Amino acid sequence: MTRCRRSCASINSTRARSGGEEYDALKAQLQEARWLIRSLEIRNETLLKVALTIVQRQTEFLEQGDEYMRPMVLRDVAEAIEMHESTVSRVTTNKYMHTPRGVFEFRYFFSSHVAGEEGDQSSTAVRAKIRKLVSAEDPEKPLSDSQIAQMLSEGGVTVARRTVAKYREAMKIASSSERKRSKSQ
Repeated sequence: MTRCRRSCASINSTRARSGGEEYDALKAQLQEARWLIRSLEIRNETLLKVALTIVQRQTEFLEQGDEYMRPMVLRDVAEAIEMHESTVSRVTTNKYMHTPRGVFEFRYFFSSHVAGEEGDQSSTAVRAKIRKLVSAEDPEKPLSDSQIAQMLSEGGVTVARRTVAKYREAMKIASSSERKRSKSQ
């Protein structure tokens, strides 16, 4: 703002020294600069509101890990900060948040939900549970997608075998037969 004050003083001295055209041009540039500064302030305020809302809703994830990620969509944040969903979408694009768990793209915190007995769970949490089950399995008898789905169901998360397969493939985890082959070699 110091520069802006200097610019105002400069414009007033220019007005005294020269004609109206130069003064008008400088005045227009100053107005554009003020508009830009205000736009950046609003953008930063919006980004801060979105970040605070994400942190409030994903506290358990930030403290305990992927299995505690809650389902959240852009609409949830938009309603919380009383802005349009498209505004939240634009402000989160290509933005990152530094957390105790590492640096995450804002979009990482938004995930679909999977129905469970204890309420909805995020797809990120379900993926973490699948990864945990596969890493703890007996290498001689890897778990099939059906067995994983059954174990998740027993844990209160109802997912279809196809969903387990889709998530497993997305995480680049081989099928049970491929895991058995690779561990026996």
